[in-house]
Amino acid sequence: MSELLRAPAEIKYAEELDWLESIDDGPKPFSWRLSPKMVRLFILGSERADGLDREISQKWFGDRSFVERSVVTLASDRGLLLIGDPGTGKSWLAELLSAAISRNSTLVVQGTAGTTEDHIKYSWNVSMVIAKGQSRESMIPSPIMTAMETGRIGRFEELTRSTSDVQDALISILSEKYISVPELDSDNIVFAQPGFSIIATANSRDRGVNDLSSALKRRFNFVRIPVVTNKKSEAEIVRFRTEELLRRHRIELDVPPTLLDVLLQSFADLRASAAAAGSDDEKLESALSTAEQIGVLEDAILHSTFFGDRALTARTLAASLVGSLARRAPEDLAILNTYLHGVIEPRGKDLGGAWPEFLEGGRDAIATLS
Repeated sequence: MSELLRAPAEIKYAEELDWLESIDDGPKPFSWRLSPKMVRLFILGSERADGLDREISQKWFGDRSFVERSVVTLASDRGLLLIGDPGTGKSWLAELLSAAISRNSTLVVQGTAGTTEDHIKYSWNVSMVIAKGQSRESMIPSPIMTAMETGRIGRFEELTRSTSDVQDALISILSEKYISVPELDSDNIVFAQPGFSIIATANSRDRGVNDLSSALKRRFNFVRIPVVTNKKSEAEIVRFRTEELLRRHRIELDVPPTLLDVLLQSFADLRASAAAAGSDDEKLESALSTAEQIGVLEDAILHSTFFGDRALTARTLAASLVGSLARRAPEDLAILNTYLHGVIEPRGKDLGGAWPEFLEGGRDAIATLS
């Protein structure tokens, strides 16, 4: 297979999944490819106590109880709803779960204001309908229907972004485990096969956009994914994603630990400032998530590679931070300017190191954008 821009987890980690499947002698629910213990091990990585002949890399960084509750839910007849702030790894966890259980994480519906029932049920091949009439052959199944027919995991991203009509259509799927096709006279019910389930994600910041009905909530087990606040855990996530980025772009560039510490501390400072703010106008529009932190570092690495001296500097990192987080002008620029002068400037005088250069890079970036 030719190289993909972004390979899904089941392709990216195919070798690991094949190996785990070959040694897995645990009980497997339904049509699962791996047992629950192996699903957990695939996602959280192996430890010496597991006694394996090879190391399994950790792919999702979070409390193991979240993974275990997710796996247990999918082994039941209930849907799984992963909910949390943007950038907390909900979609990545959903992809890893689907890859480990079904070896297919691509049966995805993206929830938007334009999502319709057709996107979660079925539509029709118009030319075939005109030529031969409506039949199972002329029906185009949605990713959710395909998951039902094959006993796999279907995914629904950003559930609360969809309208109430679309959300209500999920109720019968989760409850009755079939989809009726009234346009057909026979063979007009698609039944879910064992192993079918739905993993949905929702951003807690979208509360009030299209709230879930009580009936739909009852069909899901909720797993709330918190924002990563532990600096060590966040550093592991950022380092893991950065190494992936460097491999994907075939970039040979070191990320000095001191600059990673600068990035982590800067986000911690800005989160603390946002928590203490009296109004939304005093907060950055950015959610300051781990994902956005990774985006800042990615921007700085690519800029250093293509337009710098192929070495990451504090100045470039600061410019990327300002460029990525300043989404409103002049509000966000004013907040970042206050942060630089009120926090970074005295810290640079006290600690030195990379902080003075970081301050200068931030100042220059703000001046350019102002």
